[in-house]
Amino acid sequence: MNHWLKNIIMVKWRKHNGKKRLRVMSVELVTMGILWCYLYIYIIIASIEFGIGFFAYYGRFVSKKPSVHKLENAYDPRLWHITIIFFVLFVVGLIGFFPDTLEYYGRALIIPGIVVVILILIRFLAHLLYKKEKNTGWFLFVYGSTGLLIPAALSIGLTISEGGFIRRENEVVELLSWKLFLSPYSWSVVFLAVVSVLFISASFLYFYKQRMGDIAASETTRGYALFWSVPAIFASILVIVSLRGHNIRHFESGLDVWWLFALSLIFYFGAVYLIYTRKRQGLAFLFVLLQFLTAFFGYGISHLPFILDPFITIQSFKGERGWAALAALLIIGVLLIVPFGRMVRKLLDDKKE
Repeated sequence: MNHWLKNIIMVKWRKHNGKKRLRVMSVELVTMGILWCYLYIYIIIASIEFGIGFFAYYGRFVSKKPSVHKLENAYDPRLWHITIIFFVLFVVGLIGFFPDTLEYYGRALIIPGIVVVILILIRFLAHLLYKKEKNTGWFLFVYGSTGLLIPAALSIGLTISEGGFIRRENEVVELLSWKLFLSPYSWSVVFLAVVSVLFISASFLYFYKQRMGDIAASETTRGYALFWSVPAIFASILVIVSLRGHNIRHFESGLDVWWLFALSLIFYFGAVYLIYTRKRQGLAFLFVLLQFLTAFFGYGISHLPFILDPFITIQSFKGERGWAALAALLIIGVLLIVPFGRMVRKLLDDKKE
């Protein structure tokens, strides 16, 4: 068990008047769990959308395979409106329950944040122009490439949470950009973010095209999924190795939840096996989702108690209304998940017909 979780359950109970302290810590943990779920949902759906743009360009103008023409139509833009709300819920919830994050992340990530906003706007405009113009090669290239640059830029948020990239002097928070740029760990996370987007998206496209009965396209996207499965696992190993050199505390804490990472590896090999043997495409994609779910929560649990090492921990929790505020956050998420699931199901059924 994670050393910090042991500390909460055993030591904090005795030192801080038992039930009251344990109740507060439970609210903090459940809050982070819900926020982490929202971030996971956003990452998965956004990865599918981002990757589709890349494969649409690659399939049409690089490999020039007729089977993958109009690949970008595999994703319904209406889903993005709900997906982005999960990211907004994560950010608003994080700032609302842990207000110190606004001071540190807000100041440190102002430039990367501006870059992300610009990339999103460029991507949106490229998509509109791609739909309207006849000569679409350039616009589709911009649409696809920005879909990889955005997750790469967003990954900086997770990178700096490990500590060592932010300095606070005289009440001024400063991002050590040069240190971030030269860090092997930083680049390993960027690499993982990009190849994960491509592996998740390719796995979805293989499942989607098979379900639609498009055998030629499903074979092509199956090749994409198998190809990107290799750098995906390599990038994961690279992140673990570089994390040991950057933040030994987090690395050792990760060993306490080794079983989550072991499950992730099992799901990974299960997904690759099913894709390779052309069996049960839906189960293969489910294994991909579970692979990233277990790894994502293994990373998050082992990162506790830090939200931003060493400045912010979950003891910075400011939810005065406790469970009431948490229940409201959860209800909003459920109200979004239900129509989102129905929309996805209807989308698949309609296009299959």
